[in-house]
Amino acid sequence: MDGWNKIQASFSGINISQSANKFAKGFNSSVQATRERLGQVAPDEITELPQEYKDLEARVDALRNAHLSLLKITKVYESETYDYPTQIQESISELSTSIGYGITNFAAANLKGTNLPAPAPAAPPAHQHKTLPHALGRAATSAAQAVQSAVPAGAGTEDKLGSGLALYASGWDKIASARLHQDASIQANFLHPWQQTLNTSISVAMKARQAVKVSRLELDAAKQSLKTASPARQEQARLEVENAEDDLVQKTEVAITLMKTVLENPEPLKNLNELVKAQLMFFATAAEALQGVQGDIEDLSVAAEGEYRKSRDH
Repeated sequence: MDGWNKIQASFSGINISQSANKFAKGFNSSVQATRERLGQVAPDEITELPQEYKDLEARVDALRNAHLSLLKITKVYESETYDYPTQIQESISELSTSIGYGITNFAAANLKGTNLPAPAPAAPPAHQHKTLPHALGRAATSAAQAVQSAVPAGAGTEDKLGSGLALYASGWDKIASARLHQDASIQANFLHPWQQTLNTSISVAMKARQAVKVSRLELDAAKQSLKTASPARQEQARLEVENAEDDLVQKTEVAITLMKTVLENPEPLKNLNELVKAQLMFFATAAEALQGVQGDIEDLSVAAEGEYRKSRDH
């Protein structure tokens, strides 16, 4: 038992000694950092880090800033309502107007002979998305239904504006679906990996740089202690400087390796490509959808103008 107590005591002594040494280093480093910040240390008394290290620092800072800059804007893709008009308050009836549902039923009843599909009427979905494309589609659907419903029953006439609005809504129905697909793709293939790079490899490199900074402060603090050390403590102070120099060299090499790894990583460029692909797909689908309905709406417009001129001539 006495032997075990002696072993415990010796370990405790080591731990206390290590803790005290660590505390002393931390205190000396803080004093050194404060003195440097206040301009109380001559530039030639501050250990110069390798030029390669400083160049890599600048490049990693630029990479990190690039990630933060783009992330600040592209994070809107995580929120569905980023383009939903804040100034409008859609009523319960408007929100319950499904574009596809409303247009399908409207087309079945009023747009026979057009390019619009006319399947059997369907039930509206429970959830309505709040995006600008969805809002435009719902507004056009409601407007088409309102205009056409005012035509007397059995009149046998087609309201061209109602038809045009229905066509417009059908185009935005496709765009609304593409918008949701774009956002999901950006979240999975750009935002998540982009944030991951920032939180892992870049973050690890930044921590390694912080370790270099602390080690450099400890070295310069040790050098200051050596200058003022008493003759009895000269040898110990000199050993502390040598150990601090070895530590700084080791930590600098680690940081250089990690920073190079971050800068050589092809993942960010791959992520950027995925962002562009998702956006290109969305805009291509939007252009195709609007182009598809624009010709039909123009035909309705020309026909309506012809009828108007004809009526004015009589």
